[in-house]
Amino acid sequence: MVACLFGTLQAQDVAERRTVKLMGSRFDITMVASDSITANTYIDDAVAEIKRIENLISSWNPDSQTSLINKNAGIKPVVVDQELIDLVLRAIQISKITNGAFDISYASVDKVWRYDGTMTHKPTAEEISNSIAKIGYQNILVDKDAKTVYLKLEGMKIGFGAIGKGYAADKTRKLLIDKGVKSGIINASGDLTTWGKQPDGKDWMVGITNPLNKDHVFSWFPIIDAAVATSGNYEKFVEFDGVKYSHIIDPRTGYPSTGLTSVTIFAKSAELCDALATSVFITGVEVGLDMINQLKGVECIIVDAQNKIHFSENISFNQTK
Repeated sequence: MVACLFGTLQAQDVAERRTVKLMGSRFDITMVASDSITANTYIDDAVAEIKRIENLISSWNPDSQTSLINKNAGIKPVVVDQELIDLVLRAIQISKITNGAFDISYASVDKVWRYDGTMTHKPTAEEISNSIAKIGYQNILVDKDAKTVYLKLEGMKIGFGAIGKGYAADKTRKLLIDKGVKSGIINASGDLTTWGKQPDGKDWMVGITNPLNKDHVFSWFPIIDAAVATSGNYEKFVEFDGVKYSHIIDPRTGYPSTGLTSVTIFAKSAELCDALATSVFITGVEVGLDMINQLKGVECIIVDAQNKIHFSENISFNQTK
């Protein structure tokens, strides 16, 4: 749903782009510098930073601090880095803002919905209820003074799948700006953050497409030192009785979200975009727009199941024919 537009390069600057697989996802990293060698060195720095973050927050890595928290659920608090404390606290704050539609303890879910083509019937209400028994951000206890995280319920888990790529993009952007990199893009499988301008002095532009017709961009948006993220059900879903059930599951109910095709969020932080895109997809058009309209500096575009496009209040765009 997101595409980038590059302008014509000027002689004094070059833009180098590299595609790598990190955090289980595709990252497209673009750096602007005075020459190709310098730009590629900055890309190396970006890759190293993303790998560092992955080693910290990945629940797939048995040696990560996140895995250590999960292993000690219901047993004892775990001392972790301040960076992880801060990330967990922000996640809890987003859970409160979204009334639990976003919840990093969703990692505790028993997977009763499958999207690999093997499902032949809907799970029962009891199976669904049981699947979310250990989900609840209220049971994530953070001691800021002791720098510990404790999960109250045995078997409870946290995971950063709905926020991690955006967080990595934000941290990498900050690192590179601190190193003096004047301009670039970190695109983490659609969780995209930018800073600076294109080598020709123009703003970075992001094209929004209808997910059902990805060849047609209906609007271009300038992304000025900001971020954008999209959540959608157009790739992973199951269908029963004519209803599409997306792979994005409401952690409060255990049921997949329905009624929307995609949600695109614009904000200063890719981490926030990442989390809110998932949340709005779960809450739906009315509740989602009401929530976004109350958040300063955040805008969204929603495409519903009837292919109707909805915009938050203050968004402006250049529509194409």
